[in-house]
Amino acid sequence: MGSATDLASATRRFRAPAGASAPRLSGLRGVTAAADPAVVAETQRYDTDDLRLAAAGIRLELATGPDDAQWRLTLPGEDDVIRLPATVPDVEGADPHSPPAELDELVRGVRRDRSLRPVARVRTVRTTTRLLASGVLRATLDRADVSVATLGDSTTVDTWTEFALHPPARGAALAAELERRLGDVGAVAAGPAADDRVDELLAPARPRRVRRGKKGTAGRVLVDYLAAQVDALAAQDIRVRRDEPDAVHQMRVASRRLRSALQAYRPLVDRERTDPLVDELRDLGRTLAPARDAEVLRERISAGISGLDPALVLGPVQAQVTRHFARIEAEARAAVLAELDGDRYARLRTALDDLLTDPPLSPRAQKPAGKELPRVAAKTAHRLEKAVARMESDESDDAIHRVRKDAKRMRYATELARPAAPRKQVKAFRTGLKGLQTALGEHQDSVVSREALRELGAQAHAAGDNGFTFGVLHGHDSAAAALVEARLPGLWDVAWKKKARRWLR
Repeated sequence: MGSATDLASATRRFRAPAGASAPRLSGLRGVTAAADPAVVAETQRYDTDDLRLAAAGIRLELATGPDDAQWRLTLPGEDDVIRLPATVPDVEGADPHSPPAELDELVRGVRRDRSLRPVARVRTVRTTTRLLASGVLRATLDRADVSVATLGDSTTVDTWTEFALHPPARGAALAAELERRLGDVGAVAAGPAADDRVDELLAPARPRRVRRGKKGTAGRVLVDYLAAQVDALAAQDIRVRRDEPDAVHQMRVASRRLRSALQAYRPLVDRERTDPLVDELRDLGRTLAPARDAEVLRERISAGISGLDPALVLGPVQAQVTRHFARIEAEARAAVLAELDGDRYARLRTALDDLLTDPPLSPRAQKPAGKELPRVAAKTAHRLEKAVARMESDESDDAIHRVRKDAKRMRYATELARPAAPRKQVKAFRTGLKGLQTALGEHQDSVVSREALRELGAQAHAAGDNGFTFGVLHGHDSAAAALVEARLPGLWDVAWKKKARRWLR
């Protein structure tokens, strides 16, 4: 007898026209058929009226069977399905068919100001027939009448019959005979599953992005890059709401890349439309910054404590660090979630969608990317050169931080231009910039860390504890910053080799 695993792993699916009869199961040598009662199941797909979830690759469904009902949320790029039982709402007057708050929270950044409603329904009437030999299960055959319908102002209905054959791992002759008989009733290898068919029916109504500019133009490369970053921002929105590791950082990176692209390549766009977006993206980054900075600081200081000689760790310093940053990180996360649930963020996401639907490209954007992108990127390079020159005469932390920000913008500008620039030159240039930017990032981390260590030391003193350990770490960070400052001229020379930046015109 085949095990349940054998049956599941060998499943073969077939499809036939609606109303197709079940294959004849009599006359199978030594096998009797036993049919179970029909089971009715229904799945409703939920979305906004303009199908924002579908456009984002998200499926939100309410599945109802004979014994229970559950909500299912499938996120883009993930195999796992989030499942929650459908229960009677606790709030009087609430709609029992409204998605639960836990799932609505995850998709709020996508649906924004639009409410969720049923947009499609799948109804399945399934009958299972067991094929037995002397009471032993040999195979099962499921027959299902499937109806898929879109809901709303216009309705499209598609119906078919499908069969699922679950033969045992051993039983090729029986399986072959069953497949032959399925062919007799018009069943062929299965087409799209019901969920996929829903996607197909909804697809024509989804909002579509317009790809502006001919292939190979500067505008086309710019819009493609912006689209990738908008998608990254949307993906990280969901991860931030799920409190996944590094999600805030990656969302901040996506917003920074968008902002840098719109700033570095201003000559290619209508600034009246894009400058307000730059301001909003900057504000979003500022909201995300405290959560990310607190995480980095906690990890840096905790690692510093762990790396010290135990004789230099006086008092419950790690416990103090944990308490201190637990409060800061909780407050920062609350601020991030409040921002993501607010009207301003919803307007930003809508504006980004509009940017891609109707990109505000200037006439220069229609020029060949290979010439125009390096020419525009050269202005960002000049900006970085000026910042470095100022740093050479003003070695303050602020001047060094300015170079760090301009180096990051240059790196992102290079990243955008990469498809249209000489590969080897761009690779060498990005590598040099990365080394410089890494060192500048370490310097900035030491600056912020020293401020936090002073505060922690003062807190320890006020509580009657010993702040010596925080002073030791402060000294280590001061030495690390001095080392970076000594290395900066050499790193700049490497990053700014004439050969590597020859692609800039």
